[in-house]
Amino acid sequence: MKAKFQTALRLIYPPRCLRCGDMVESEFGLCGPCWRDTPFITGLTCDACGVPLPGESGQAELCDDCLTTPRPWSRGRAVFLYEGNGRQLVMDLKHGDRHDIARGAGRWLAVTGRDLLEGDPIIAPVPLHWTRLLKRKFNQAALLSAALARETGAQHCPDLLIRPQRTKTTQDQGREARFAQMQGAIQVHPKRRGLIAGRHVVLVDDVMTTGATLSAAADACLAAGACGVSALVLARVAIRP
Repeated sequence: MKAKFQTALRLIYPPRCLRCGDMVESEFGLCGPCWRDTPFITGLTCDACGVPLPGESGQAELCDDCLTTPRPWSRGRAVFLYEGNGRQLVMDLKHGDRHDIARGAGRWLAVTGRDLLEGDPIIAPVPLHWTRLLKRKFNQAALLSAALARETGAQHCPDLLIRPQRTKTTQDQGREARFAQMQGAIQVHPKRRGLIAGRHVVLVDDVMTTGATLSAAADACLAAGACGVSALVLARVAIRP
């Protein structure tokens, strides 16, 4: 009965491409042209932030950015670059109420971050301050982390971290200002400290630019006794020379 209902539903509402809206074979996916034009990150990448690197190597490599600014987390991965279709998908999720994009992104995150999710990690989103959450009505990072948990079966704690103080938007700030503003801005929820001790935490966010927000989140996890932290983001802003 359930299979017949789903078949009927697909006939009435056929699956559509998350980017352009054309019909596709499976739900929460991209059509061929949109997949081709989305800057998915492949090949050699920075082991700390996921940005693509030139050349080939069988060993972990770090980009110049991560060599200059050591990360408090151990490893990081990103699904695609924050440009073109990649940027538009993030913007549609964040500002266009396109929560269906998170469903597809959960699959991409699971594939991209499969080596980060080995063992028994706990998945947690980078938090929003409650005033921003009230205004936006959802945390896009939490939508992504929930979709990732559904795909992998890993434990998910959407309120593992809190942001008790509201910070200014970092959009127009430089690197030093971003890191200075975010220092100590994120904490582990007092009622969740027992979950984190001795656990590996996989932090999920929509975009990584300088890494200041993820650094604050990772510092909070480590201070609360996490045995390690990894970072997994949907999009990485590539620092151009």
